[in-house]
Amino acid sequence: MNARPSAPRAPRTPRTLVVCAGLALATAAHAREAPQAINPSALPPAHGYSHVIVAPPGRMVSISGQVAMDRGGKLVGEGDFRARCVQVFENLRIALNSAGLDFRDVVRTDMYVTDLDHLDVLRDVRAHYLPADAPATSTLVKVDALFRPGLMIEVAAEAVLPPGRTPHR
Repeated sequence: MNARPSAPRAPRTPRTLVVCAGLALATAAHAREAPQAINPSALPPAHGYSHVIVAPPGRMVSISGQVAMDRGGKLVGEGDFRARCVQVFENLRIALNSAGLDFRDVVRTDMYVTDLDHLDVLRDVRAHYLPADAPATSTLVKVDALFRPGLMIEVAAEAVLPPGRTPHR
């Protein structure tokens, strides 16, 4: 047995214990910190999104635009915009989970649609996924077409991986 002598430890004083406890509490509180939503009164009302998000410290995670395709690459919900939206947000859920995240960690979405007549459906589906108390910032763009004929919606997202949490891979 190869025992190595240990360095002498400094005696723990009440002050040392208080500092250690304070650091532990600060770290625990920091790990649970949620994004802060800000909607300045000088901007128009935000319906289902936030004008500004202050993200907690962590690593930024970018998720490519997700479309209404299943794991085999088959288009889901032919002609059904609601089914397409649900598939898109379920694909986002899978992508987020792969990084150890969920929709509460999302700070930004970029949504591309081919028809603005379905906006109410998109808002309804989005509300089932993104937290109502601090929804992500959001950009919505109407486009003539997406990369594959028949696609009606694509959504990309950015999220923050809090310190201490690791991706699942």
